[in-house]
Parts: sequence; structure tokens; C-alpha cells
Amino acid sequence: MRRVLVAAAMLSVAAVHLLAAKVPRPAPDFTFSLPNGKQVKLSEFRGQVLAVEFLLTTCPGCKKASAALQRVYEQLGDKGFQPLGVAINEGAAELIPGYIRELRLTYPVGLSDRFKVIDFLQHPVMLTLYMPQLVIIDKKGNIRAQHGGADEFFKNEEENIRKLVGELLKE
Repeated sequence: MRRVLVAAAMLSVAAVHLLAAKVPRPAPDFTFSLPNGKQVKLSEFRGQVLAVEFLLTTCPGCKKASAALQRVYEQLGDKGFQPLGVAINEGAAELIPGYIRELRLTYPVGLSDRFKVIDFLQHPVMLTLYMPQLVIIDKKGNIRAQHGGADEFFKNEEENIRKLVGELLKE
């Protein structure tokens, strides 16, 4: 019985890696809405390094990642780094202004439909979507990194974001 459980666990891990979105890949031109109704397109930021955080406004891990993005933005924003936040939870339109205020975010945070986000992430519908989801896009519009909330990346996200963005800014 123990062998069966170990084999099942190993298959689960392998399945996640096999079903994971391929990186690098071209970023689709994703559009999301700001709370004031303005539409934001990723293509508007071509030539900059983007960090797009897909989040839940009620998620502690998302708040931590948003705060880390803000700190990196304060250091690297004038060098061509642009973070964006996209909330997918119910009631996000009403909750985003408080989220921005609480975390003192100075970058755009908007909302989108969960299924549009899952499609953009190329995330299998049958697997749990761990939040936040962070996508790093290079100056040419290619997704160079994609991390879900359960990834090791988030154990030290600020340092990891700074390092990755710094490398992409040099390209």
C-alpha cells in the first residue's frame, strides 16, 4: 500500500510539471480593467520588463507579493520595470481601492475574469490555481518566468523578483 501511495505522489508531481505552461513563450495581449473602467493592455508596455501579479485581494500571500513588487518598483521603475496587479476574486472592483491604499501601491491594479486569466496562464483547469500567480515578461513581450503561490520562488519573492527583473533589464 505504501508503494502505491509513493507512486501516486510521484505521478502527481510529474503531472504538474508535464501540464505546466512552457516558458519562455510569447505573452498573449491580455487586457484587464481598472476600477474606473479604463482598459489596460499588456502591449501598451512593450519595451519594459513587466511583472503581472494575478491575485486575490483577500489573500495574505498576494498582499506580501504586491508589497514586494512595490519595493522593487521603487528601485527599478525608472530603469524600465513595470508591475501590474490583476485581481480575480468576487467583489474585486469594490475591494481594489482599499487594497491599493492599504499597501500604498503606486502601480496599476485592476480586475479580470478568472477564466481569461487561467487561459492566459495556460493553467490546466483540473489543477488548483495557487495564488498569487506571478508572470514576468521581457521587453520583447515574451513570458520568461511564471510562478504560482506554492512555488519556492515565493519564500523569498522580493529578492527573486529583483534578481530576475535586474537580469531582464540588462537584455
